[in-house]
Amino acid sequence: MSKRTVIASLALSAAALVGIALKEGYTDQAIIPVPGDVPTLGFGTTDGVKMGDRTTPPQALARKLSDVQKFEGAIRQCVRVPLHQHEYDAYVSLAYNIGSSAFCTSTLVRLLNQEQYEDACRQILRWDRFKGQPLRGLTIRRQSEFSQCMGEGARP
Repeated sequence: MSKRTVIASLALSAAALVGIALKEGYTDQAIIPVPGDVPTLGFGTTDGVKMGDRTTPPQALARKLSDVQKFEGAIRQCVRVPLHQHEYDAYVSLAYNIGSSAFCTSTLVRLLNQEQYEDACRQILRWDRFKGQPLRGLTIRRQSEFSQCMGEGARP
């Protein structure tokens, strides 16, 4: 397997960006994806979204790229060890879904920064709940991110 790369020189792969968009799904109008959640628009955008907002696919893709770049910046601030591209892609997908603060303050990042790479990847599986209840969609997404993190087919 190739050597890990300093995180500052990594960028989300195109396949991973498409993977995040597919996992999030698309909606042209703001929705509440599950009861108790926040309004979501486009390909999973939540920042500044309010019910009644609308978008187009080109606008949603542009916003997705902008949103992902913010999460990449946050990850660069809290992860201090080199990563493989597939690990980086998996962690950006996770952070995009759970938020930068939750990601950066997680046990996952603590383990990662101790170079406990496999244990850090396993932590992804713990993030399959919403308001304390497991959600099938999150479980499926976390299993995919875990497999990607472990380099199993490097799936987005």
